[in-house]
Amino acid sequence: MCNRKIVSNMNIRNLFSAGLLALMVSCGTQTEVTPYDGALTQISFDKVTLQDDFWLPRLNTQKQTLVPFSLEKTESAVENLRRVGAYLRGERVTEQFVGPYYVASDLFKVMEGAAYLLTLEKDEELERQMDEIIDVIAAAQAPDGYLYEHHILPKHLRNPRNNAGERPYSYVDHSHELYNMGHMYEGAVAYFRATGKRKWLDVAEKNARHINKVFFEGDPNYNDGKPVMQAPGHEEIELALVKLYQATGEKLYLDMAKKFIDIRGVTYIPKGTGLLSYDYAQQYKPVREQRYAIGHAVRATYLYSGMADVAAMTGDTTLEPALDAIWHDIVDRKMHITGGLGAVPGIEGFGPDYVLPNKDTYNETCAAVGNVFFNYRMFLMSGDAKYVDVAEVALYNNVLAGVNLAGNRFFYVNPLEADGRKAFNHGTAGRAPWFGTACCPSNLARLIPQVSGMAYSYAEDNVYCGFYMGSEVEVPMAGGNVVLSQHTQYPFDGNITIEVTPKADGEEFTLWLRVPTWCGEQFVPGELYHFDDSEAAAAVVRVNGRKVRSEVVDGFLPVRRAWSAGDVVELELPMPVRFSVADERVEADRNRVCVTRGPLVYCAEEPDNEYNVSSYFVKIETQSSSSVDEFTSGVLAAIPTINLVASSASVDGESEADLTLIPYYAWNNRGDNMAMNVWFARDAETARNGMVMTVGNIAEVKASHTNNSDDVYAVADGKQPKTSHDTSISRWTSWSQKGKEQWLEIKLKSEQDVEAVSVYWYDDKGGVQLPVAWSIDYMSDGKWVEYKPYVTDHFGVEGDKYNMVHPAAPVKTDMLRLKMKPKADATVGILELTIE
Repeated sequence: MCNRKIVSNMNIRNLFSAGLLALMVSCGTQTEVTPYDGALTQISFDKVTLQDDFWLPRLNTQKQTLVPFSLEKTESAVENLRRVGAYLRGERVTEQFVGPYYVASDLFKVMEGAAYLLTLEKDEELERQMDEIIDVIAAAQAPDGYLYEHHILPKHLRNPRNNAGERPYSYVDHSHELYNMGHMYEGAVAYFRATGKRKWLDVAEKNARHINKVFFEGDPNYNDGKPVMQAPGHEEIELALVKLYQATGEKLYLDMAKKFIDIRGVTYIPKGTGLLSYDYAQQYKPVREQRYAIGHAVRATYLYSGMADVAAMTGDTTLEPALDAIWHDIVDRKMHITGGLGAVPGIEGFGPDYVLPNKDTYNETCAAVGNVFFNYRMFLMSGDAKYVDVAEVALYNNVLAGVNLAGNRFFYVNPLEADGRKAFNHGTAGRAPWFGTACCPSNLARLIPQVSGMAYSYAEDNVYCGFYMGSEVEVPMAGGNVVLSQHTQYPFDGNITIEVTPKADGEEFTLWLRVPTWCGEQFVPGELYHFDDSEAAAAVVRVNGRKVRSEVVDGFLPVRRAWSAGDVVELELPMPVRFSVADERVEADRNRVCVTRGPLVYCAEEPDNEYNVSSYFVKIETQSSSSVDEFTSGVLAAIPTINLVASSASVDGESEADLTLIPYYAWNNRGDNMAMNVWFARDAETARNGMVMTVGNIAEVKASHTNNSDDVYAVADGKQPKTSHDTSISRWTSWSQKGKEQWLEIKLKSEQDVEAVSVYWYDDKGGVQLPVAWSIDYMSDGKWVEYKPYVTDHFGVEGDKYNMVHPAAPVKTDMLRLKMKPKADATVGILELTIE
């Protein structure tokens, strides 16, 4: 995998170990740790000065809004810790633990992000606030090092909704005891590097020694004195222990990380189903035998990152085949074009091969963060730009979509299609100000400050440019330091200028310029997606105005010369509008196209377009007149748009219409309940088949409750059921509200005489069954009036047919309400209804 021409006598682990050291070292007094021979070293984020119109404003938003907002939202976690400290001091505590048992991890992640901001710029007030919280954390640690609020507090003060086991470490599968501590280690290391203060780091080390004793040696106060010897259900502590090793030089922590990886799928294999299954937390096999991305996506990417860390720092090459196979499984079969991972909502995880739905997908923001972590480690391990390409796509699309431009509202779930009605983001049809499980906002708080640290790395007399951004950096080279000053409007423009200033004129080294995958035949590495247009254009590099002839090697264009102060490198990465298609086995994207430009996926959003955004179909051959513009005002000011010639399909026909697209990360910044679409049909029939459209005289439908996997508008889409158990068409159900009465409100397009109402019930013979009874009311003069059936009719509850009810007297209305009573142990559902 390593380019032998670039760095001689370096194997994969040698390259990565040095790069990992740089990834984890930023500043502050610390013990130096010498990695294995060789060097692919990352320039840490605090050594890169941002001069950038894209990332610098986000860093300012991070400092002014996101981190203060997140610290405020995690105050309940601080109060939990304060209660524990008071209890340990023997004080009377009356208030219960608040929130889920892992709530402290959200606080620790936000504090880690705050520490990174302190690394970049001193802030006495923020540092004072951090010190106060650290005092609370230290006071909540038991004398033996244990730190977990739920089990330290007496039973009557615990949250009864939290199932964390009866005693410490008795439910490692789901207690998150080690997960919480992993995030605490990362925060403590970050704060130590930012300030040189050891108090939090000492807490972390004390806990790590405690965990080592309990899990690998045996402690008489835990597990009857026997070593627990079980890997945690939620991975995180593995990579955190490596960071703790890097900060302290204490090899015990590296050994612990390796032990946790070695015993996964060996000493304990769950035997349950769903969240308790053996694959949910990647415990189905020893990690070295694993070849597929399976289970919870965030847990998985944290594990893979930890495996890469351990492989690097210990020289354990036996982990590399598993990492390579898993990476290919992800990019070849299981990744959305946005870099999103974990398409299955129920487990927040990986589904079967090629099952990548757009509307009913999950794509947790944390999984995209994990995708960045994993792929950047793979780049440092291999020197191959394809890993940076995947990390970049995940970062610019799924990760950035996770937070609004103001920095105070968040996506947990990131669909590629939204109808503006269905609540997809934990109860909302848009971003939420916070979540009960707030891992995603807190992950954003710690990732964004580190992005500039992925821009540059070096190896002997070679400098690598990874992520492009306006910046300045000084690279320590063997022949003397070199200053690089980069100017660009990336990701909106592909022109990059780099001014080179070596310490001594005539210094010879190679500058490696990444040429992203999207410059070629596909948007992102892997076998899932490829371009279906003829717009490919080669990257061009010039030095001092003269074109350089060079071959792309492992995704980089190398420029080697004896450099002088004032040398200017110009890289042109053409950014035409491109059209991607998916592997035919991805059913949701069949006969559809995705529009991209540079590293950005584009989508259509409701405010910019005349018709339902999912109704548009796009013919690639007619896009020669497509144009790129930008917003001149409003919240999206200066953000580029793409304008296409398209058509809109409806029940009644099709209409030519302009289609305006915005970057996917920028959607849902102009209000909630906005429709959005990424994959566009290539013809009218595909567009119609993919939409839930009301037909006839029905304008709107509302329900008392709709199952998240169903659509209330399915009752009026005109698709005819074959039977009451027809699963080939959309439906509405009230699952999982068993025995609870439900209602549907149907708004008509205009006031009209109603001659009959017909209902085709859905019945899966399980949780959704034919109702016990139902009735209708209609609106008249602002009041609901009973719809009485004609003398020969009744409100039928028969399956496999339309149950038609004529009115006993004339009914003129523009709104009706169906009231349904389900069986006591079931819910109710409708496949189709008509109003004549």
